[in-house]
Amino acid sequence: MILRLLNFAVIGVLVLAAAWVYRIKFDATVQAERLAKLRSEVLHERDEIAALRAEWGQLDDPARIETLAKRFLHLKTIAPTQFDTLDQLPDRPPQDVTASGDPIGGMIENLEEPRTFGMTGSLPAAAASPAGGVQAPAAPAPALPGAPQQ
Repeated sequence: MILRLLNFAVIGVLVLAAAWVYRIKFDATVQAERLAKLRSEVLHERDEIAALRAEWGQLDDPARIETLAKRFLHLKTIAPTQFDTLDQLPDRPPQDVTASGDPIGGMIENLEEPRTFGMTGSLPAAAASPAGGVQAPAAPAPALPGAPQQ
């Protein structure tokens, strides 16, 4: 009788062990499928990145950009007389902000008198220098061909 009881216990343990091994195998299969799916997604994303890099290389081609610039921008060459020194740059505008929080609107509302700038954006010849003195009158900037006359 004890022998039969021992046989039933061993058979029960074997059934439980088989179920446990089957569960482990099933979990391993699920994980392998998940890993295969992730690897496939990674390969797909790498292909997408390679395609985007190739497209970026085409869009970033200097010859293409030059062609587009010539077609749409209608730029003119720069004359050496168009350059100015840094001390001729205008002072920064005041950092006023109106109650509405619009900095550009605040600058427009706080304009006292219209300022005229030269072609390079420099101040008029009689403007005060940052050191507090008055600068000597500068020669007027030559007009560019096709630029509006002031």
